[in-house]
Amino acid sequence: MHKTDLSQSTNFGLLRHGQTVWNKEKRVQGSGNSPLTAEGAELSRQWGRYLATASMGWDLILTSPLQRARDTAKLVNESLRLPIRVEEGIREQDWGQWEGLTLEQIKKQFPEVMEQSILKGWEFRPPRGESRREVQQRSLKVLSTINSQYAGKNILTISHLGVIKTILYYIENRQFLPEEPKIIHKNRFHLIRAQETAFFIVEKNITLPVL
Repeated sequence: MHKTDLSQSTNFGLLRHGQTVWNKEKRVQGSGNSPLTAEGAELSRQWGRYLATASMGWDLILTSPLQRARDTAKLVNESLRLPIRVEEGIREQDWGQWEGLTLEQIKKQFPEVMEQSILKGWEFRPPRGESRREVQQRSLKVLSTINSQYAGKNILTISHLGVIKTILYYIENRQFLPEEPKIIHKNRFHLIRAQETAFFIVEKNITLPVL
């Protein structure tokens, strides 16, 4: 990752929490939780070592309040040694009645609801859960507040795949429909910047180099 002249911008690095037991089992976590796997913990430490040596330099870590994100933040911070700020607004999407189920179980138990929900794009809402639009609005509200409080700083944000998707899809003006091509991959790092009230993507899908 090369340092860019963004002195008049607030820069946000977006990193998903490490792999959890439910991730490995392909279960929906949402607002629930399961512990990091050994692999997830080790990868979190590796990201911390990489981000400590990258040329940007970080000033603050934001983390979701969910335990898997907070644990990841602590592991990353073994190398960065930064203040950590917990922000409720960047927690994962609430998947309501579907939390704890695998996608295969959801398809079998709620086939029509699942099919209809996917076609709603931004208004996708699991039963008794929240919509992607609501996740996007609360997440960007947090980043906008941090932008006003830490203008010109570099903020590492440890959150969730659903949150990161809504932020990047919003910036790229996507509709969140199944026919759209995939633009982000798992276990990658993304860099965005805020200038005044607008957000821009600097780089997506930064891979972790071998250290």
